[in-house]
Amino acid sequence: MARVTVEDCLDRVNSRFALVHLAVRRVLQMRKGYPVFIEAPKNKEVVRALREISAGYVTIDNIRELEGAPEPLEEPKLEAPTVALAELEESASDTDEIHDDIATEDADDSIEKNTDPA
Repeated sequence: MARVTVEDCLDRVNSRFALVHLAVRRVLQMRKGYPVFIEAPKNKEVVRALREISAGYVTIDNIRELEGAPEPLEEPKLEAPTVALAELEESASDTDEIHDDIATEDADDSIEKNTDPA
């Protein structure tokens, strides 16, 4: 069934190479939430894009025009990463203190071993 759609698309697009690029760009648009011109819930995205191309809804000339701004996604708030960064820095300073304590203990043990009269 998709084979017939590809053959139909070649009437509207000069080459298979251009058709592939146009279809990929349209699939990416659909994934980003751009409007779909042909409702075919049982078809995969690629087949739906090819059907839109063969019907004349999507062309090489209008593909950029179709990329008008979709509804912008809500930006994530930066509070969580800032809090996480502060916690990470705090735990890093705790880790540094632990390493300093271990190094001091190792140095003390080494000094005791070297100065013990045996």
